[in-house]
Amino acid sequence: MIRRAEIKDIDRLNDLLYQVQALHADGRPDIFKHGAKKYTSEELTAIIKNDETPIFVCEEEGIVMGYAFCIYQYTPDSPGLHERRVLYIDDLCVDEPYRRRHIGRQLFDYVLDTARATGCQSVTLNVWRVNPAAEAFYRKLGMQPLKTTMETQL
Repeated sequence: MIRRAEIKDIDRLNDLLYQVQALHADGRPDIFKHGAKKYTSEELTAIIKNDETPIFVCEEEGIVMGYAFCIYQYTPDSPGLHERRVLYIDDLCVDEPYRRRHIGRQLFDYVLDTARATGCQSVTLNVWRVNPAAEAFYRKLGMQPLKTTMETQL
């Protein structure tokens, strides 16, 4: 079952956020801190309560197996850009023991359905180069690069 996250899910969300942080910190310790996570419990509370930042969780028998953190983004009409409403996937994670059960695909499809139902023109996300499995997963789901961020380390 996929549903909106609730306050009762914060401990489980924190567990999964630590997993994502560890993956990124292993790949880019110059950017990501080991033993940390992206949001505090207080920030998670605010995110959960905000309809502009929905978190969707996949739950089975009371266990949250994965999540998709999303953010509605708006581009107003301007001389150079069309007005757009986009649902941005800020983070998608499936707990390691539950991977290879199509939970990531179910969460992604749920986000797509939500985006369509709320008048979005597209769904976007970022993938760190240290996570080629994620990039392959999203490509398999039909996503294509929109733009590339490049860097020179000093």
